[in-house]
Amino acid sequence: MSYKIVVLVKQVPDTKRIIGDAMKEDGTVNRAALPAIFNPEDLNALEMALEFKQTYGGTVTVITMGPPKAAAILRDSLQRGADRVFLITDRKFAGADTLATSYTLTKAIQKIEPEFDLVLCGRQAIDGDTAQVGPQTAEKLSVPQVSYAVQIEKLDDKSLTIKRLIQNGTEWILAPVPLLVTVVDTANEPRPPRAKRIMKYKNAVCELELTELLPKFPEFKDIDELRTYLTDRGLYIPILSAADLNIEEERIGLSGSPTKVKKIESVVLAGGELKLFENTSGSLQNLLQELVDDYILS
Repeated sequence: MSYKIVVLVKQVPDTKRIIGDAMKEDGTVNRAALPAIFNPEDLNALEMALEFKQTYGGTVTVITMGPPKAAAILRDSLQRGADRVFLITDRKFAGADTLATSYTLTKAIQKIEPEFDLVLCGRQAIDGDTAQVGPQTAEKLSVPQVSYAVQIEKLDDKSLTIKRLIQNGTEWILAPVPLLVTVVDTANEPRPPRAKRIMKYKNAVCELELTELLPKFPEFKDIDELRTYLTDRGLYIPILSAADLNIEEERIGLSGSPTKVKKIESVVLAGGELKLFENTSGSLQNLLQELVDDYILS
């Protein structure tokens, strides 16, 4: 059996470097003002997909929903080993919460890889920390889901065994395919982009990036020639819009999002007073008494 694996990834603001005006007046994130990175746990999901493909065979298709600049993480995905990538982008998608996002991703999966065996995604994105998109997508796809996965193995052509984190330990789950799995950051160590694939896919672009790339190829007189050249070499990143997905527009973007971001805060943990206690029974008693006096212990 050759498994058809879909990986859902997201380009997110680097929450360690909140700068400028991080919020818009409508309560959405001002992504243009923030540095963007590959969502960390989505990298773990991609690594799990690539490892599964290497062991059991199959293809890995990566899908992201976002603005045109999100094509950067699709190039990254190709350079790490993905077979195909797709960018889901449209101004109508802007401001989507998890409900609208999961609906759009579901329609994209049904369009791109309707006979999938496995959908993998990170447990959560660092710009929201809701852990909702994966489970909501599974619900809309009408497939089983396993969350907090750290390991996945083939049992037979119809079933997988998945090791997942639970409170105070782990458990193994037997699950049928097709299946959606969310992956945690302790599952693996994502491989870096491969040198040969970096050279091969460094010029992989989507339609909205062709104008910027054209000056690097003076031998082509126009964008049509460049597009044909890139397509023939697997360097053209397909774009799907709202119209391509045949979706209900009231279910996407702000209109399809019942939740809104109220505000963003950059929380910095600062050290306070430092006290040193000698390694004696008397010092330990003094420490315990101070913790009681400060209502930390009771």
